Amino acid sequence: MTVNAATTERRTAGRGRVTISDLAAHLGVTKSTVSRALNGYSDIAEATQLRVKRAAAQLGYRPLSHAQAIRTGRSRALGFVLQSDLHDGYRPFLSEFLAGMTHAASTENWTLTVAQAESEDDVLDTFERLIAEHKVDGFVLPRTKSADPRIDRLRAMDVPFVLFGRTARPDGCAWFDISGETAMAAAVARLADMGHRRIAHIGGAEGFHYTRLRAEGYRDGLRAAGLPWDPRLVCHDAAGHTDGRAAARRLLTLDRPPTAIVAAVDLAALGAYQAIAEAGLTVGREVSVIAYDGTPLAAYAAPPLTTFSVDSRHAGARLAALLIARIRGAAPEDLREVVEATLIVRGSDGPPVLTSHDLGARLAQSRAMGPLHP
Repeated sequence: MTVNAATTERRTAGRGRVTISDLAAHLGVTKSTVSRALNGYSDIAEATQLRVKRAAAQLGYRPLSHAQAIRTGRSRALGFVLQSDLHDGYRPFLSEFLAGMTHAASTENWTLTVAQAESEDDVLDTFERLIAEHKVDGFVLPRTKSADPRIDRLRAMDVPFVLFGRTARPDGCAWFDISGETAMAAAVARLADMGHRRIAHIGGAEGFHYTRLRAEGYRDGLRAAGLPWDPRLVCHDAAGHTDGRAAARRLLTLDRPPTAIVAAVDLAALGAYQAIAEAGLTVGREVSVIAYDGTPLAAYAAPPLTTFSVDSRHAGARLAALLIARIRGAAPEDLREVVEATLIVRGSDGPPVLTSHDLGARLAQSRAMGPLHP
């Protein structure tokens, strides 16, 4: 017989905490059913899992984390390790991303453990320490590389993980990613439709898989638009402002410079802004720029940067949900999601006002009159 909520409340009023026995009595099911439903076991019907979770929320049931860890072997904690020596320290997306992970984890009564490491080797050591101390059950790995030592280490340790990104050897990997390659192809198509015929690409940091994918998207966009690929229009390893400025300066010294630039990351694009201004040109007029990331700085550039935006909060939430499913035993091949970025049209792109030939002649004349800014 099911015991109603009022009866359960009277039974627990003097004890201060609703137990799993109270919850089972309230629902008229066994403690084992409640436990397995709360932990997402596949042998419990989804309708039953939902009913148990709703009752737990209604009655204020909260599991004791140490008791649950002993019983299930799980700490019910997701791990996220920041590598502080990376080029931007994750700043463009971190706050919203962690908020999404934390919220999604908390809805399942899981927690998020965030640690910081000083280097790649330190990240690997941190993984081993957190697992040895039973502080996490698995990890979300951001900024994946084509050949990623973190993946190799967690595979060897048989520890669940989910990638924010993809990798060159995908076996055994679950992931959530944004299709940067589709965004780059769409950026080229947009510029080609406006009349641009010399479109350059400033690529991201070497070794990261997003860099490879976005470069492939750029080439796909050229091919779809019927434009030739010219290696002189491609710059590599530009993940920040300084690199983007240097890349754009080189592009503008070509005899036939680009009238448009597609940058793999916003920060490099903003560096390109500086080089374009130093050459006496105007972004969005003589040289159009489109980038990817949707960083807050992009909206305040002059002119505001046209960019593909990523919903970092949603990404964090999906990664948390996928990792919990992976820890519970779901196959990694069933936990792969790729979504599209959202184009934010601003003032940095438009139809060309000069041909590449005329732009090259103008820049050559300017150089003859004096050097570019140091």
